[in-house]
Amino acid sequence: MKDSILYSKSMAFAVRCVKFYKYLTDEKKEYVLSKQLLRSGTSIGANIRESRFAQSEADFISKLSIALKEAEETQYWIELLYNSEIITENEYQSIYSDSGEMIALLLSSLKTYKSNNINID
Repeated sequence: MKDSILYSKSMAFAVRCVKFYKYLTDEKKEYVLSKQLLRSGTSIGANIRESRFAQSEADFISKLSIALKEAEETQYWIELLYNSEIITENEYQSIYSDSGEMIALLLSSLKTYKSNNINID
């Protein structure tokens, strides 16, 4: 998993969220929504990382499903920052696109894993 696309993309997205958080707090003086974005955006990769040592197939699915939920939550905070006019449209489009890529990768990974492991519900 260490060299997987899912792992590397989630790490890159987490780093991006950390840098975006610093920008929002330093430049925009926004502390509440940005903290939520930081928490959910970095949790995606943490859950993917945890899945490497899942105790069972169901636990593996659970960890990736939690990562997917965190990615959805991250998109919510990005939308709220944009709709509250805290970030520009360009900033919104850029990071929202990256979060959408995380969702697509997670959905694809879950679908592939479930189809290859028929006894998992």
